[in-house]
Amino acid sequence: MEVKIGKTSGFCYGVNNAVKRAEEEIEKTKETVYCLGELVHNKEVTKKLEKKGLKFIDDINEAEGKTIIRAHGVQKEVYETAQKKRIELVDLTCPSVLKIHNIAQEYSQKRYYIFLIGEPEHPEVIGTYSFCGENSTIISNIEEVQKAIRDLKKTEIKELLIISQTTYNLKKYTNIIKQINEQIGKDVKIEEKCTICLATEQRQKETEEISKEVGLMIIIGGRKSSNTNKLYDISCKNCKNAIFVENKNDLELEKGNISKFDKIGIMAGASTPRESIDEIVKYLDKEKELLKI
Repeated sequence: MEVKIGKTSGFCYGVNNAVKRAEEEIEKTKETVYCLGELVHNKEVTKKLEKKGLKFIDDINEAEGKTIIRAHGVQKEVYETAQKKRIELVDLTCPSVLKIHNIAQEYSQKRYYIFLIGEPEHPEVIGTYSFCGENSTIISNIEEVQKAIRDLKKTEIKELLIISQTTYNLKKYTNIIKQINEQIGKDVKIEEKCTICLATEQRQKETEEISKEVGLMIIIGGRKSSNTNKLYDISCKNCKNAIFVENKNDLELEKGNISKFDKIGIMAGASTPRESIDEIVKYLDKEKELLKI
């Protein structure tokens, strides 16, 4: 059995920075430290931080002290509420996401219409959309392009900004951009800023490459993680056998299916800790030894 592990697997810069700084805040602060929403979408990381003393809340009004802003970012209104309540914020929003917030706010003030490509219910998109202003539309798939263009035409605004969720599928994004350009009309000036982060792009490309070479593809990460789910979708398109696991326990349930494959690929999401990857690799190594007997 040959096991191929993606070089881009595991924590990206934004997640690594958020987790490390959250741990530092917990250690140096004597009182309770709060976190608005899950810091990152991974149960293993969340449990570890809870054990260290981090208290997760769903509403800024629940905060009674120092509060961490999650890596996905939050709505503009959260900052305003925190300022009124004099709550100290530790902003651990991914730098790539903060950059998008600034772009959205800048172009909104310039009176551009904004198309935000992403998943409407994802925390990052919810946060970013609050910086886009009233003249904006979220596009979650190619079928929604026509409606978005109709919304733009109603305003008679002739300048359009297109931005995206950092973890959106690159191929889907490219297809949506193509569709917009074909249907928008020459009277609208388009400013496109592909804000899919480099780490996401590289991880998706590597997942595609590996999944084409193996008999089984294992994707490791949190079920709620957007970028991890996209890695699984890519794997399913290129490999007949793909499984999504959060940890070694999930993989053990697939034991009967694993032993029949000679070549296995592994990729992990941006919020998947190294320990989860190492546990699964160690488990597969044991399986390889057993198969030799």
